[in-house]
Amino acid sequence: MGILTSRVALITGAGAGIGRGIARRYAAEGAAVVVAERDAETGKRCAADLMREFGARAEFIATDVGVKDQVHAAVELAATRFGRLDVLVNNAWGGGQIGRLETKPDALMEHGFRVGLMSAFWAMQAAFPHMKQQNWGRIVNLCSLNGVNAHMGTAEYNFAKEGLRALTRTAAREWARHGICANVICPAAATTAYETFFKANPATAQAMAAANPMGRMGDPERDIAGVALFLASEDCRYLTGNTLFVDGGSHINGVAWAPELPE
Repeated sequence: MGILTSRVALITGAGAGIGRGIARRYAAEGAAVVVAERDAETGKRCAADLMREFGARAEFIATDVGVKDQVHAAVELAATRFGRLDVLVNNAWGGGQIGRLETKPDALMEHGFRVGLMSAFWAMQAAFPHMKQQNWGRIVNLCSLNGVNAHMGTAEYNFAKEGLRALTRTAAREWARHGICANVICPAAATTAYETFFKANPATAQAMAAANPMGRMGDPERDIAGVALFLASEDCRYLTGNTLFVDGGSHINGVAWAPELPE
């Protein structure tokens, strides 16, 4: 019996990186998992791996979190396919563009707002009736030190993630009476996106590693997903509205993040 046996979790962006790591930890602990992923290849592979490796109940649904109807469809799939929805993990991010604030076009900022904040808002609203009915729910939202520390070059990401932190705290305050706990993880992990960016910015990567007290970036499954597992569990029953910095201690004195940006 795992600590999530009989629980049903919906994870956005679960095809790779942190989302995949969380999906694997949840499945290993007995949860049924809905893999909501835009990339059909990685999403289907993740769901198949959960079933094969852990004997988990798992379902893939193609989901572009920037489309409200697709977000709602993912929530409804979880509730109808598995009969309930206990845990919602808003992890998906649709990519941005490194550049100075004054060069950011409206379309990019609107994209960040839609996929980074509104997608979670839609999912949380849709999940709420299911969690309220059972008087039990866990919401885990993935945010970022980029927003907390106002890192250069990523304005659309920063403001979306800080908006999501405010949304999470509001949900925690309003929904606590229904047994719903809502919390934030700000991770530092060696995801595919991280590795791609820092291949082009090795000096920044070295500075970040040197600034991290543990001297490395986290592993999505071994370092980040365990905290997400706790936040999804019964042990989290009295913790809500909090931000957990799962980052090797890099938030303590700030993270060196100063990529070369063209004027």
